[in-house]
Amino acid sequence: KQVEAMKRVLESLNLNIVEMVDENATLDGGDVLFTGREFFVGLSRRTNQRGAEILADTFKDYAVSTVPVHDSLHLKGFCSMAGPNLIAIGSSEAAQKALKTMQQMSDHRYDKLTVPDDAAANCMYLNIPSKGHVLLHRAPEEYPESAKVFEKLKDHMLIPIANTELEKVDGSLTCCAVLINKASEL
Repeated sequence: KQVEAMKRVLESLNLNIVEMVDENATLDGGDVLFTGREFFVGLSRRTNQRGAEILADTFKDYAVSTVPVHDSLHLKGFCSMAGPNLIAIGSSEAAQKALKTMQQMSDHRYDKLTVPDDAAANCMYLNIPSKGHVLLHRAPEEYPESAKVFEKLKDHMLIPIANTELEKVDGSLTCCAVLINKASEL
């Protein structure tokens, strides 16, 4: 039902839809990190090499690199984009190892924002014309030390979000949204 509902919404926006028809391919959105320059795809329990290959075939203008994911459900369980050139990354050994792999695979040097809690590294960056840099991040009552790190981002409008209940079923902030870059026709 979710896939069909999302497909209808995307069709109503006149967006190009590519469907994976290979039954051996798996690709979960929580494993796909788009930096604006390239894709990093986490190879996890829910995403495999074939899924990453289909993503690469779909977005031929962008580099696609795979990153092994250990000790986490998804790649975005410990990293996400916190700005145009800024990767938020958790402090765990697995997160830091994945970051090192990403740095080795990329020709671009990203800035990094290291937070103490892996789950708090899952944030959502928005560039809203009337507001500028907006960052949705985990609330201080959930991850106080990580929230202090986000508060150092003085050029961002920070919006803390409580996510404790959804986290109980492996849901993170990026699980709650589909970001679409399309001008409004209203």
